[in-house]
Amino acid sequence: MIFTVIEMPKKGSQKTSNKCPRCGTVVSSPTKTWQLIAPIPDSAGRVTITIMGIYECPNCGYKWRTVISKMKVGSENVEIEGAKKTITLASSKSERSENVIELDLDEISKEEEEE
Repeated sequence: MIFTVIEMPKKGSQKTSNKCPRCGTVVSSPTKTWQLIAPIPDSAGRVTITIMGIYECPNCGYKWRTVISKMKVGSENVEIEGAKKTITLASSKSERSENVIELDLDEISKEEEEE
């Protein structure tokens, strides 16, 4: 399966989830991450996978949970909503019969940090 990347600007304010709510220090990476999978698909038939994380401020020691990114996975495309932008991977017809989607979350995080 071949995907075409379509970048869409993020709606609303550009709130960074890795900034300490108490002192404003930017934390480089979360101490723990996990996935939440929605039990019911949305109206388009896509399942939402939310990547959550726990950050700990090195300055004041405050810990907080936040959404790192969201992915909407369906039969036709994959939509990845990060902290700075939304990426849609649209599929096109291919000779492969199975649908295999491999995404490296580290690469997506690095792309967002570079911008």
